Amino acid sequence: MPGCESQKAQPGVMSDIEDEFDPPFEAMEPAECRGPLLFNSPHSGRVYPPTFLQASRLDLQTLRRSEDSFVGELIEGVVARGHPVVRAHFPRSYVDVNREPYELDPRMFDGRLPSFANTRSMRVAGGLGTVARVVGDAQEIYDQRIAVTEALRRIDGLYKPYHRTLRRLFMRLQRQFGAAVLIDCHSMPSSTGGRDERPRADLVLGDRYGTSCVGIVAETIEQCMRAFGYTVSRNKPYAGGFITEHYGNPTTGLHAIQLEINRALYMDERRYERSPSFAKLASEFEALADRLATIPIEELRPYRAAAAE
Repeated sequence: MPGCESQKAQPGVMSDIEDEFDPPFEAMEPAECRGPLLFNSPHSGRVYPPTFLQASRLDLQTLRRSEDSFVGELIEGVVARGHPVVRAHFPRSYVDVNREPYELDPRMFDGRLPSFANTRSMRVAGGLGTVARVVGDAQEIYDQRIAVTEALRRIDGLYKPYHRTLRRLFMRLQRQFGAAVLIDCHSMPSSTGGRDERPRADLVLGDRYGTSCVGIVAETIEQCMRAFGYTVSRNKPYAGGFITEHYGNPTTGLHAIQLEINRALYMDERRYERSPSFAKLASEFEALADRLATIPIEELRPYRAAAAE
């Protein structure tokens, strides 16, 4: 079987962006790919540029509320099992790669946005566009407008290279195996703070209500994680974001599913520290990767997806 070359991503980003993050993200690849799986952690970056901290009205602890803290480390063990991992080092509050490339709020910026920018999406309205306006419980990041050129710099220097790398690996797996499966990994707070709130599930699977992957992918994840004793729900409250929607196309053999992990399972949410159960969950993700790799490739290839419709 052809192997995957071990290498770090070569994003080709602007030098000042590289200096700020060194590197902005990484693609960890095994010596040999053992299946069509690609794991992704777009929101676990925790390198905050000094210029960003100076421009923000919020302290670092508050900015970190948007992080999927440690998720990139939680899943890195799957590389040794034969599956590549892409993970961001830049924080999502700086630029969010799980959005359209130009999902921007004109009220945030000095200067004119490109005519093709999406300024009216629900995510923009909520302050969570490609360059976010808020973090956490709707706390404003900036106390003044920022230059349009700064937003475009982040998109050109970070967002676009990230997606080029992710897409390259995804399509290479499809060429090698005839299909590819992207597991887009995120985390969620254990509680929203509501008085009458029911406990959140341990894991929420988002497959865009069955449109971003064939059913066996979600079923395999759910069965595996339930066997470990976790509670699992589907599509509520998270059905999958931009990455799940735009990378998943089952009729062409491309499958994507979003996996939201309850932070209480593996970290101290107040101190932003790994908990003693971190290692256990990390090993279970390795076992999950092994299980997903046993899905018959015929179940994932294009003709099966088209026939299922």
